[in-house]
Amino acid sequence: MPQPKKKTSHQKQAQRRANWKLELAPKTTCANCNSPKLPHIACPGCGYYRGRPARRRDWLLSE
Repeated sequence: MPQPKKKTSHQKQAQRRANWKLELAPKTTCANCNSPKLPHIACPGCGYYRGRPARRRDWLLSE
């Protein structure tokens, strides 16, 4: 495997890493309670996912 001939400068490292940005996850609204939620995940407010209860009611009442 080839080895680097010169040391990578701090400026070159910073330029390369400048594109490592995080993107915010897209938000959707729950069809049941209209609260904001992450896509493909059960609603944290009502516990429904795709129109069906994904969590038991006793779990929701315990909080």
